[in-house]
Amino acid sequence: MTAVRKSQIGGAVHDASTADPRAWRVLWSGTFAFTICFAIWMMFAILGIPLKTQLGLSDAEFGLIAATPVLSGSLARVPLGICTDRFGGRIVFFLTMLATVIPIWMLTYATQFWQFIALGLLVGLAGASFSVGTPYVARWFPKDRQGLAMGIFGAGNAGSALTKFVAPILIVSAGTWMIVPKVYAIAMLVTAILFWMTSATNPAHRIAHPPSFASQLSVMKDRHAWRYSQYYSVVFGGYVGLALWLPHYYVNHYGFHIEQAALLAACFSLPGGVLRAVGGWLSDRFGAKKTTWVVMWTVLTCFFFLSYPDAGFIVQSSRGPIGFNIALSPTVFTILMFTVGIAMAIGKASVFKFVSDEYTGNIGAVSGVVGLAGGLAGFALPILFGLLADLTGVSSTCFMLLFGATAVSLIWMTFSFRSHGNAALPRGSV
Repeated sequence: MTAVRKSQIGGAVHDASTADPRAWRVLWSGTFAFTICFAIWMMFAILGIPLKTQLGLSDAEFGLIAATPVLSGSLARVPLGICTDRFGGRIVFFLTMLATVIPIWMLTYATQFWQFIALGLLVGLAGASFSVGTPYVARWFPKDRQGLAMGIFGAGNAGSALTKFVAPILIVSAGTWMIVPKVYAIAMLVTAILFWMTSATNPAHRIAHPPSFASQLSVMKDRHAWRYSQYYSVVFGGYVGLALWLPHYYVNHYGFHIEQAALLAACFSLPGGVLRAVGGWLSDRFGAKKTTWVVMWTVLTCFFFLSYPDAGFIVQSSRGPIGFNIALSPTVFTILMFTVGIAMAIGKASVFKFVSDEYTGNIGAVSGVVGLAGGLAGFALPILFGLLADLTGVSSTCFMLLFGATAVSLIWMTFSFRSHGNAALPRGSV
């Protein structure tokens, strides 16, 4: 399927060579709002550390409390993506942000495990803003620049790093984690107001005669959508899962304090968000297939080294036994995670380049399905990480799991593109 130069959206034809002069203002406004939403979506990566001690949680329970917002944010992506196609991104984005303000504030008063789970589900709506903002900003740009536009918007994933910088400072300065929800609730309210004041609406971007919700959900039967969902579950789901797990990993495995752990974890989260725009540009330039292929191999290689557990063994030599110890130092570990963060940032953009190339009028629903798969993986992974750590006592089992998931994606890519004879297709096609 070759790239389409003109697209039918809302009954009007939009030439790919032109763009609305308000497009860049919409893009920067949406990106800022999504950055704050993502920072709030990831806040349990930091809050979970003191809560683990306060509530006496196991590793699996820590994974659950950290990942709960990811579950609701993922499940809400499909319906909110469809609502964006029908009603427009600006109003849906604004109302989504407003809906989270009170639940964020109420976290201050939670004292029991179930209360954090219940409120976490409501706070998780902040993460669903991705499936609203992606089609919202993409439709302001011509086809050949949508990869870059979605990449810039997706750079809001850097909110994960932002919360790792801000939340520990707030906790240390106030002497309690309770200050974080209060600050974040105010930040979300201010962000929603600023977004409404600086963004814009184009009625032509709404579908004039929208299909039924049932027909839009029929995209879930599309095998191509599920293939892209598998890729996204690695590059985005893996990113979210690791962003939630890494501060805890640094504390437990290397014995760092929360401030140091958060800072080092940000070395993964920051490039994993900011460089998504680079991924959008590379996808526009070299095509989604080539870009995603390189990303998957890079991630697989890094996970291979990260998977190896700390080990010691003795070799019997002619001069007596010789002992060897194999372990990744914090420096080498952080360098590998930094590399994974860069690769995942590029991969998150390249997967959505596939989506924008193949789906035009239904991009909101498709991006919702793909985002749902990635988000569900991001929810499941911290829990699985905790279960594996509890069962085996080996901390690197989390990377073994990710190595296997990445290998599945590479195998799927190999056979799916071979069956389509993709080598003969134009660049950027699927």
